[in-house]
Amino acid sequence: MAGGREIKTKIKSVQNTRKVTRALEMVSASKIRKAQDRMKVSRPYARVMKQVIGHLAQANSDYQHPYMTERKEVKRVGYVIVSSDRGLAGGLNNNLFRKLLGEFRKWQEQGVEIDVVTIGQKASVFFRRIKVNMLASVTHLGDQPKLEQLIGVVKVVLDGYSAGNIDRVFVCYNDFVNTMVQRAAFDQLLPLPASDTPVAKHDWDYIYEPDAETVLNHVLTRYIESLVYQAVLENVASEHAARMVAMKSASDNATKLIGTLQLVYNKARQAAITQEISEIVGGAAAV
Repeated sequence: MAGGREIKTKIKSVQNTRKVTRALEMVSASKIRKAQDRMKVSRPYARVMKQVIGHLAQANSDYQHPYMTERKEVKRVGYVIVSSDRGLAGGLNNNLFRKLLGEFRKWQEQGVEIDVVTIGQKASVFFRRIKVNMLASVTHLGDQPKLEQLIGVVKVVLDGYSAGNIDRVFVCYNDFVNTMVQRAAFDQLLPLPASDTPVAKHDWDYIYEPDAETVLNHVLTRYIESLVYQAVLENVASEHAARMVAMKSASDNATKLIGTLQLVYNKARQAAITQEISEIVGGAAAV
């Protein structure tokens, strides 16, 4: 059994660790409300944009935008991967990366090459170590990400798709369900998926001014940027929720460990006292 001094040192170390985990839990608990508010405010816009663009994709137009055209043969796919910049969030990032590796394996078995664009420090570090082509990355967005920070990496993917170098584009992130549940989500960005809303069977189209190509180029680019921005907001809320839960679990485990170590210390102290009494009694009897 370890000596009393070693046990007291370990108890002190665990207590210091518990202070850190409790502080991180409180910080995430204070930030998660604002993160949820930002996420919920942008959700209606992203949802309506998705419905409008999906409806637009079914229009019988003379001009067919490249973003709306399904390519018969898929030779290369692109992934926009959203992760956190910091760790201590449980298995949030690892669960997303594990599912992504499964998707990559399926594409590679079909002979399809993969390009990735990463958002967040954890994804950037992780995907540099595996055999995928990283086109661009952006990190340290903070707790209040701005759309301007994402325009560069989104443009890299859109230019690759427009040039024919990428045949499909997906965005991958952690979707915020509630404080306890965050799930890995994979949404197709390009080509644009059709809307789930039923449309009339007769031919119809929109009237564009000045022309269809100019309007669609602007609208569809803003649409893609809004989806990526919404994914980043969802991931930020998921990060704070996962960190709060993970740090609470760590604090609870530290409390249990301190109780166990305190019991071991008391037993060791009692054994030492008993031994000293036995030695005193034995010495007195000898005299």
